[in-house]
Amino acid sequence: MAEKIRALAIGCHPDDIEFGMAGTMLLLQKAGVEIHFMTVANGSLGTNSLSREKIVAIRHQECIDAANLVNVIFHDPICDDIEVFYNYENICRVAEVVREVDPSIILTHGPYDYMEDHVCTGKLAVTAAFCRGMTNLRCNPKFAPTLRDVAVYHSMPHSITDQLNRPVEADLFVNVESELETKKAMLCKHVSQKQWLDVSQGMDAYLDDMVSRHIIFGKKSGCFQYAEGFVRHNPLGFCAADYNPLKEILGDKVAMAK
Repeated sequence: MAEKIRALAIGCHPDDIEFGMAGTMLLLQKAGVEIHFMTVANGSLGTNSLSREKIVAIRHQECIDAANLVNVIFHDPICDDIEVFYNYENICRVAEVVREVDPSIILTHGPYDYMEDHVCTGKLAVTAAFCRGMTNLRCNPKFAPTLRDVAVYHSMPHSITDQLNRPVEADLFVNVESELETKKAMLCKHVSQKQWLDVSQGMDAYLDDMVSRHIIFGKKSGCFQYAEGFVRHNPLGFCAADYNPLKEILGDKVAMAK
């Protein structure tokens, strides 16, 4: 029997995975891949009216509800919003999840994202994956080090620009048209975030905003109507140079940038 392939999406805040990575994860799931979601921050600042304890509990349940909708294995957050620091403690805590899941694919934020929590989440995910086989890393000892090849892919920032407002271009595009309605249903589970974004960022059309991004990436792909975009991380220290499991598993649902 072939060994189970696993994929891990490491997002920053509740709903970040649903916005930019969930369609690809759902396609992998349909292809027989075991999929896992980890949200690093707990959403503690995503409100202008509730206490920290109340909003954290609400947003944690929303994450679980979205994950349960599609039978995803969910891993709990490790810190408050704006406390996603790139430090040894957080590296080890994310590395524990990487070792526990032992994925062949990691999807996460990029180093070019518009806000620091997202940038630091991507850095934590990359370093945790890089340290996955280092026996002296001070991680939970029940999860053994692993040297499995893992390919890391960075999602597109919400603004599709970096911190200096310069455009960010994807290396590859994934056709998520078949998963669009499921993505909407998952995003609808994050009720509190829709309310918060309406107030804080003027994002009245929460679902339409997600769809419009997929249309943009679909056009950029040159062949899809709705797509998620990714940049592949340098494979050195992670996997063989020609290892591209998204393309290998998803086939013609993946288009490389021209």
